[in-house]
Amino acid sequence: MTKNVKEVLTDCTLCYHSCGTKVTVEDGKAIKIKGLESHPLNRGMLCPKGRAALDNIYDPDRLQYPMKKFNSGFKRITWDQALTEIAEKLLTLKKEFGPAVLGVFSGSIGVENLEMAGLAHRFEAVFGSPNFFSVESICYRMRIRTRQITFGKYPAEELDSNLYILWGHNPQESDFPLLLALKKNLKKGAKIVVIDPKRISLADQAEMYLKIRPGTDGALALAMIHVIIQEKLYDIDFIDKYTTGFDKLVSHIQQYTPEWAEKITWVPAEMICKLARLFAKTKGASIYQGTCTQDQTANGTQNSRAFSILQIITGNINNHGGWVIGPGLPLGNIGMGVEEKPLGADRFPLFYEIRGKKSHFGVVTCVPESIPEKIKAFFVIGGNPVVSMADSNAFTEAFKRLNLLVVHDLFMTETGELAHYVLPACSHLEKWGVAYTYNVCHGLPYLMLRKKAIETLYESWSEWKLFTELAKKLGIGDKFPWQSEEELIAFELEPTGLTFDELLNEKPEGAFFKEKIYGMKAEGFPTPSRKIEIYSETLAQIGFDPLPTYLEPKRSPMSSPMLLKKYPLILSTGNRNRYYTHGQFRRVKSLQDKSPEPEAEIAPVTALTYSISDGDDVIIETNRGVVKMKVQVSERVAEGVVLVPHGWSGEANANLLTDTQCREPIMGYPEVKALLCAMRKA
Repeated sequence: MTKNVKEVLTDCTLCYHSCGTKVTVEDGKAIKIKGLESHPLNRGMLCPKGRAALDNIYDPDRLQYPMKKFNSGFKRITWDQALTEIAEKLLTLKKEFGPAVLGVFSGSIGVENLEMAGLAHRFEAVFGSPNFFSVESICYRMRIRTRQITFGKYPAEELDSNLYILWGHNPQESDFPLLLALKKNLKKGAKIVVIDPKRISLADQAEMYLKIRPGTDGALALAMIHVIIQEKLYDIDFIDKYTTGFDKLVSHIQQYTPEWAEKITWVPAEMICKLARLFAKTKGASIYQGTCTQDQTANGTQNSRAFSILQIITGNINNHGGWVIGPGLPLGNIGMGVEEKPLGADRFPLFYEIRGKKSHFGVVTCVPESIPEKIKAFFVIGGNPVVSMADSNAFTEAFKRLNLLVVHDLFMTETGELAHYVLPACSHLEKWGVAYTYNVCHGLPYLMLRKKAIETLYESWSEWKLFTELAKKLGIGDKFPWQSEEELIAFELEPTGLTFDELLNEKPEGAFFKEKIYGMKAEGFPTPSRKIEIYSETLAQIGFDPLPTYLEPKRSPMSSPMLLKKYPLILSTGNRNRYYTHGQFRRVKSLQDKSPEPEAEIAPVTALTYSISDGDDVIIETNRGVVKMKVQVSERVAEGVVLVPHGWSGEANANLLTDTQCREPIMGYPEVKALLCAMRKA
């Protein structure tokens, strides 16, 4: 019998990069997945997760039908029963308490899945609630908001650079496309600098390696600015033409000497000077922040401001290899906002609004303390906040107090176990979408149709179907006017000038939407001054330092001497792992074989001090909780530091150690990169 075989060109939605893939489908089943050679980002290569995507999609433990929790556990119900009961509970709560009692959370997979996040956002808004939360409120959005404050728009790092400052960023574990670019450009003479409390393997190829105390990145950046200004290594022509506030920076930065920074960061003053000179003298240099490394610290916003100023004063803006403001992607907006401010906007206003431009996101660290007084119903779409958000203890106890918790996912999760209803979701190969790659060197952005390669498995529903059908039950079906996923995608694409049919049939491999243009535009920058704002009136107006400063971690050897007596080690959580994305893919055997269990990392003298040997089971404790995992003793780790991976569940869940009350003061991010802990052999 002749088999029906086809190849589908689509993207991988397993991280924010959206690499191109080629999926072989035989008689309706996807049997092979590999990188798409013509895609400009990954050029035929895939990371381990991408290569194992089919194992995840066809995992027999996938959720297959809607389930409702009874006293005896979860039982299968129909979609109609689930939606009818959910709608009745929502309408009852809305009538009694108002629409703002609903919160909706979109997990990390919703960052690159525009339809997932957009539809979830739309649902919360048409219901009348302002309370949409995303994983971005502990992650990437801080740097976006900070750069918008400074530049008016968001400049992104190029993949190709002459000098890569890997600042708390390890591409071998977390940034596959950047790793490919690094390998290519090192052969052409590019240089790497690594700043990290762990000597990652890329540091062995680096021009410099700086072993830094976790949470002190801002002090190092300020000292680098000091050296560049004192030694007049700055680009005066660029500064005079395109910036404002440099004169104020000159006097402000005098106090932040390399010697001052050495005492704080553990980085020798002479190395700070050497790095500052190297950076200032290299055109086409970029700082590559860890995805959330510097954000999840006490000094998060000011860290990003300091990094921006380093790029600015060296003239590494809108040049090849520097930070570049590319053309935006005008997609039809699925999401909606409401006039009422979301949770956390009053306490952290810049996360919500900058110069009249609103970002309708709530601050997720405020969720646990707001249940059930403000939030009584919660939807979780494509995420597992009980494991992935800071302070699992607080989220777990809060979710137990909800009147209604609904989870839509591929698998049962720790959050799902607490839910009243668990609903089966589609994988990225079972639905249509727009794939958007924003960081390709010579063109920006790259647009592709995320194609439905296989029919929906089991009783799984896409986000479009879930929210469209639930909206009908709630009497707001007219707010979801698209009659099919294809119609929804066509709506998204309309402003781009590229049609659904064109991307399906004529350009199935995708297309550059616009060319990246280097240099400065005559109209200047979209800021009040029309220039890059080194001195920020926006920050000053709400009572924060208009020039970058340094704030010591709230719980550190310097700021918490009493706590230090009980918890003498520095804890940094969130180590990335190339085989997993947060809590995802933990069930895939081929990936489990590569990374079977969580391991904390410590240095040899630290291990000796606490009578711990490599491979021992250890107990790690903070003032919030306890975890148990194996330990790896490595000379690559800074002494006195404990590095703990994230995304593991059960007794190895790193967020049992973290605290939502320990927050960055400007945008409310949790401090999870620099806390205090104790360790003992189990």
